[in-house]
Amino acid sequence: MTPVDAIDTKGVQLPYLETFSKAAEVNSFTGAAKALGMSQAAVSLRIQALERRLGKPLFRRHGGRVLLTEDGHCLYDYAQKILDLHTAAQRAIVGRNVPVAGDLFIAASSIPGDHLLPALLSVFRRKFPHIRVHANVSDSMVVLGQVERGDVSLGLVGRKLDNSNLNFRYLLSDRMVLVVPPSHILGKKKNVTVRQLVSHPLVLREIGSGLRHCFEKAVERAGHTAKDFQVVLELGSNEAIKQAVRRGVGVAVLSAFAVGKEIKSGQLKALEVRDLHCDRDMFIVQDQRRVLPFPARLFLNFLETKPIPALSP
Repeated sequence: MTPVDAIDTKGVQLPYLETFSKAAEVNSFTGAAKALGMSQAAVSLRIQALERRLGKPLFRRHGGRVLLTEDGHCLYDYAQKILDLHTAAQRAIVGRNVPVAGDLFIAASSIPGDHLLPALLSVFRRKFPHIRVHANVSDSMVVLGQVERGDVSLGLVGRKLDNSNLNFRYLLSDRMVLVVPPSHILGKKKNVTVRQLVSHPLVLREIGSGLRHCFEKAVERAGHTAKDFQVVLELGSNEAIKQAVRRGVGVAVLSAFAVGKEIKSGQLKALEVRDLHCDRDMFIVQDQRRVLPFPARLFLNFLETKPIPALSP
């Protein structure tokens, strides 16, 4: 090695780390181009230049999207440190904080979506007012599909799947209760048995919901099947089920979160089913093949450090 070679640092700096990071976060060259205000061809050329510099492929195609290779994941971690240092340098020189901005795409199943997410997002938005939140509520299976396809960065769900692509973090526990109208024959009781429950018309959530899955598993553990019950309605929302119960259509097993207001106001009565253990855990889920965009990383850290509001009745 000559002395000139030893001190020549020309070309050492890695180019286009911001473009690379955005493509990794949105799993799309087209999406990165839109976010950065450039053409898809320009993004592709930048990624190709970076790959040539490193001599390694950084992305692989998967179902119309791009996913990081193992080397791509390694580079992404370093890229975030480098870009964070750029931000810190700008803050130090300019003398003011650079507002944290971006888009957060999340989805939640009905219980965390209706009874947990609004309170959490209210606090999160006050802390990061420049982050635009895009949230939708559906059943657990739909949410898990959205996470695995990369439509959203994070999901809040009430069930886990044996899926090697998905990573589940515990969020909180949910308690299931039997709800009846106060005037119902069971309304004066504090608890019932499964044998008593099977003799009453039952309203259930639709197949695919975390609550339905939890109920069916609990019934199996108690030595029964769903066919043992008089299921008169299957509905797609907790609100619809509560309306049906109030109108005397049947009884229902629902989340304590979902019926808190109705129990306190006396519109519904909550009972324990002694031999039906149907408590369940709530989870934060992400696709571990994908990197989390910065707003999603902030929200995940927020969820893991922010005390969950007291929501139980």
